[in-house]
Amino acid sequence: MTVERVRGGTSKGVYRLAADDGRSAILYVWSQDEDFWRTPSAPSTPGVVAGQGGQAGQGGTVGEPSGLELFEASRARLEGLGVRVPRLLLASRAGEWLPADAAVVEDLRGGTLEARLSADPEGAAPLMDRLAESLRLMSECRAPRPGRVAEIDHGQAGEGDGDAAIGRGDDAEEARDGGPGGESCPGIVLRWALKDLGEAAGRVGRIAAERGAFEDALRGLHAAVRPRAGHGLIHGELGPDHVLIDDRDEPVLIDIEGASYFDVEWEHVFLKIRFGDHYERLRVDGMDERRLRFYRLAHHLSLVAGPLRLLDGDFPDRDFMTGIATQHTEAALSFMNALR
Repeated sequence: MTVERVRGGTSKGVYRLAADDGRSAILYVWSQDEDFWRTPSAPSTPGVVAGQGGQAGQGGTVGEPSGLELFEASRARLEGLGVRVPRLLLASRAGEWLPADAAVVEDLRGGTLEARLSADPEGAAPLMDRLAESLRLMSECRAPRPGRVAEIDHGQAGEGDGDAAIGRGDDAEEARDGGPGGESCPGIVLRWALKDLGEAAGRVGRIAAERGAFEDALRGLHAAVRPRAGHGLIHGELGPDHVLIDDRDEPVLIDIEGASYFDVEWEHVFLKIRFGDHYERLRVDGMDERRLRFYRLAHHLSLVAGPLRLLDGDFPDRDFMTGIATQHTEAALSFMNALR
């Protein structure tokens, strides 16, 4: 048997196990040694971070949602809805047969949706339609409050658990829009975005020069959002590189540990950023335009702060991360110019 490290992931190790008879499987290892977010300078409070390519954290939290419990809970929920996810072959808690949590899943060798869209956009249309159907099924799976699937589906009621799962900090007055316990998605995102703004301003001079305007814009966009009840299921970092293709030409969602109940607008802003012109096949009616606008600015700031935060550690593809931060610095400044 051979073991080959697979490119991808910032919070877990991904390896292909290949047997002499041609069979193969994928090994996930959730270890501190495999987690690029665990750097001495990384903040302890979760906040939005995101990347835009095939190997970086995309829209998760610091450190990225990670661990076998999150993977198993998300996989069970998504599979139960009829959403295709990797089949689980073996799971092991830390200390059973590896020092860290681990899972063996099916090896999907059909490539990524990202590659298919690049090579044959018209031929990828059925895949996009099936992905859109998966997103519809997920949006119709509702929960009364935001949180990771592992938290909500397991019935954990403590708000401290919710804080750790979805980024709730000590400044609870920001979550003023309602929801159980005063918790709301816009309030959570405002906290994330203000933290990301502070980090981005500390690293990027052009954002520092506009920090006051950015903060005013975030608070104003947040204030315009009206309360709502209920939250849909989202993947949390769904780019075309996080959709693999199986041997039946079906889309398969991977990197699912961050699946959460949240505003679906948060997912769709990210989908539009990542899928670009192809997003139209995923668009749904009835989304809240005020949420979309607020979340757009929050995502741009996260796509500056997150990649630069990764560069505090030893993430290998440094030019890639720098490029993401540069791209979304421009996008955030353009957003602000459009507001004026």
